Amino acid sequence: MLDIAEELHRWVEQGRDFAVATVVAVGGSAPRLPGAALAVDADGTAVGSVSGGCVEGAVYELCGQALADGETVTERFGYSDADAFAVGLTCGGVLDVLVTPVRAGDPARPVLAAALAATVRGEAAALARIVAGPPGLRGRALGVRPDGSWYGGFGARPELDRTVAAEAGAFLAAGRTGTLEIGERGARCGAPLTVLVESSVPPPRMIVFGAIDFAAALTRAGKFLGYRVTVCDARPVFATEARFPDADEIVVAWPHEYLERTEVDDRTVLCVLTHDAKFDVPLLERALRLPVAYVGAMGSRRTHLDRAARLREVGVTDLELARLKSPIGLDLGARTPEETALSIAAEIVAARHGGTGVPLTGAHTPIHHDGAAAAPRRRAGSVA
Repeated sequence: MLDIAEELHRWVEQGRDFAVATVVAVGGSAPRLPGAALAVDADGTAVGSVSGGCVEGAVYELCGQALADGETVTERFGYSDADAFAVGLTCGGVLDVLVTPVRAGDPARPVLAAALAATVRGEAAALARIVAGPPGLRGRALGVRPDGSWYGGFGARPELDRTVAAEAGAFLAAGRTGTLEIGERGARCGAPLTVLVESSVPPPRMIVFGAIDFAAALTRAGKFLGYRVTVCDARPVFATEARFPDADEIVVAWPHEYLERTEVDDRTVLCVLTHDAKFDVPLLERALRLPVAYVGAMGSRRTHLDRAARLREVGVTDLELARLKSPIGLDLGARTPEETALSIAAEIVAARHGGTGVPLTGAHTPIHHDGAAAAPRRRAGSVA
């Protein structure tokens, strides 16, 4: 539900009652990942999606029923060969959905409200709810902050709260959403509970070096993909808001000096579009030694060979050079800045999810990949 936090936070602020359906687990070619949500308020207004259209109508009805009776339920949707017109996923996947009422007086409402507010403020937050277990636990929630503290809980079960908070904190640190199984008393014994943990972390960073027209197009593509985009160039005449209105941040500095002082992490992507050795070499020497998700550099194949030789001269190893995507982007035959930005964005998405970049037509590879940025489940169990 944190993926539609802005809308739900507004509903909470307005005092609306609503029910939210959240994807718990997927199998096969189900179109949405765990954490995807659809919410319906008391007036019948809907926001979000759990399946891209396959089962939205049925989930909408479940939300209405949860609002009426106050019951938290879990439902499984899947393709049925026996009845191809039954409500299900025509793509052949399996989708488990948790439906939770969020009404005035419900024990989970203040916890959900706090997690939604933190997400809207751009803060990291995790939210844990019981998917399978005793009915008395399924209407409650526990929220976790980045410092490990938590709020809410599952009634008079302090050991369970502590265990779930610790597990949810690990999910939050990794930016993961998924399920885990623990014992009802908070240990690895007792009746098993399946817990959904949703994590919301600030957007990953895309840093584009080189304030050129290709960078402007890539900035727009990066924003479309959900990145917080920074454009960096040492030339103030080019690095301007007028030329990059879509950028979250514009920095006038030597690229390698900026990279040395800014924060990056394992979700950050670095796109070097300067194709000028005096900028590229010191920048890439630093970039290829950082624990970032992606490093790509623009230029012809001749430029790449020259750049690689210069990098080896300053001590960059072949193993470090192997991380460099150069020439940057997938082979789409791109020519314009917009086409080139699409090519780069496609390579970034493929790197994120472990995609091959080959056409799906005639291929026997999975349509959806379980890449590093997907939401893996820890010790996932079946969902009733």
